[in-house]
Amino acid sequence: MRGLRLLVALSLLAAALPHFFDSAPQAAAGAGTRAGVSASSQVQSASAPAGLDLPPAVLADVQQGLAGIFHGDPDAALPIARRLESSMPSHPMGFLLETEARWWKTYCQSCTLRYNVIDAWSRGKLPEDDACFALADRAIQLAEAQIAQHETASLHVFAGMGYGLKARLQGLRGGNLGVARAGVKGREHFLRALELQPGLGDALTGMGLYNYLADALSPFAKMLRFFMGIPAGSKKEGVRQLETAMKTAQLTAAEARFYLARNLRNFDQEYARAAELAEPLVAQYPDNPSFQLLLGDLYAKLNRKQPAALHFQAAFGLHPPGPACAARTRELAAAALAALQR
Repeated sequence: MRGLRLLVALSLLAAALPHFFDSAPQAAAGAGTRAGVSASSQVQSASAPAGLDLPPAVLADVQQGLAGIFHGDPDAALPIARRLESSMPSHPMGFLLETEARWWKTYCQSCTLRYNVIDAWSRGKLPEDDACFALADRAIQLAEAQIAQHETASLHVFAGMGYGLKARLQGLRGGNLGVARAGVKGREHFLRALELQPGLGDALTGMGLYNYLADALSPFAKMLRFFMGIPAGSKKEGVRQLETAMKTAQLTAAEARFYLARNLRNFDQEYARAAELAEPLVAQYPDNPSFQLLLGDLYAKLNRKQPAALHFQAAFGLHPPGPACAARTRELAAAALAALQR
């Protein structure tokens, strides 16, 4: 029975909303720049008619923190997140930003080579996970309490983001039923956000990932999903939603791009299309080891050994904060380089 639950849980791991944030519309394009605005960024979102309901100063702070995260320095977001938590204790954004920063550190140090793919597949439970769950739960509680008083699309997006963060960590730890529950709850919030504000880019990221992965299940797992009452999805619709989110989302444009590239690789072996999606991420965030490893892995699968080697070498030469992330990056990059020589 555990194996059956695992099939469902893995399908929803990213579906709830993978790495919720993205500073792409506002992050600086230069390799050495950690914050700022780039009007010509390759991953930049187009202006949406209506976006998330965030005060401009708060949006700027979040974008600065996200720029640090996606430039490979999650610790840079922590002071900003804690300042928001202190100045806006009833708003979920600061707690979401801190959880996001913690997640990216976890993702980097958890990556392994399995099934001939570099990704964060699984690991055991760690004591520091409790703090991440507590932060995500706090964000969800704040958003849902405010929804009960005054419902808005943005609040539903924030609640969905919190559930997505919980789902990711639960999946990494093998908490299969927790992943399924969080995935379904996240979907409910994103769906309601789109009912209230059609076309809201950051809600499309969450719905797109759910739709894609729910449809990517094996026939047996789809049957199991039906009996467990987990809503179905459409891969075609998910791709469409993610492609729209890459252009219109205020916070999750690069998130949508990263996970669409990752899923096209993992589930459909569409390596050329996935590489096209990953290239702008690396161009904008060359000091993010996870992006360098993703693109190098895709080029290797396309038998483009020279560019693959360049990206693995770039990853090996990076010095991400935290000894665990740095050591894991060098280990994976070295192994990938050695594999290219065989």
